Amino acid sequence: MTNLMGNERAQYVQDMFTRIAHHYDFMNRLMTGGQDVQWRKTVIKLAQLKPSASLLDLGAGTGDLAREAFKQNPQSCVIAADFTLEMMRVGRKPNDPPYSAADALNLPFNDSTFDAVISGFLMRNVTDVNRALKEQVRVLKSGGRIVILDTTHPKKNILSPFIWIHMHMVIPSLGKLISGVSDAYNYLPDSTEGFLHAEELAERMTSAGFKNVQFKRLMFGTIAIHWGEK
Repeated sequence: MTNLMGNERAQYVQDMFTRIAHHYDFMNRLMTGGQDVQWRKTVIKLAQLKPSASLLDLGAGTGDLAREAFKQNPQSCVIAADFTLEMMRVGRKPNDPPYSAADALNLPFNDSTFDAVISGFLMRNVTDVNRALKEQVRVLKSGGRIVILDTTHPKKNILSPFIWIHMHMVIPSLGKLISGVSDAYNYLPDSTEGFLHAEELAERMTSAGFKNVQFKRLMFGTIAIHWGEK
């Protein structure tokens, strides 16, 4: 699955999220022990939104980050964007911020539109990380903030065997039991291990044009939050 490239991989990812859309939020809570709720709060705080700021939640999925942004900053203008329509359809709730169909590699927004661009568990799924970052630079205003929440390859430590068991055995088993879709939850550990290390993603962000790039690891090093500014 993770050896797929280009349009073939993009189509696989889109189909996969379509199949698990109805179970996505519940599985996130289960896999992280509910910690993902706090991570999303942290993402919005790092976006440093001012009143009436414009925010793009890219790869919004069922809209958890967009809703948290609106909760913390009710005067802000929030747009949730994703290329999997079923995720947005399943997640949409009354009074949600507006949703937009969007490909992270070809954003349908003008240059210098947003004060912040955030994403949750998007970047490891895109087929071209550099292009996705450059698109986010393009649509950000000067001084705008980027915040990325995603999985990352954990460093080797004493917990590594237990992390491997959790990712390669526990998560796929739970995913198959709850959603009936086994390959989607094999994709999670595979895509994590195939993704950039946190340090490498920070370097890519800098190369794309972001400055003051920082990151912190969470959940035994398997999750990272990156942030920077244009």
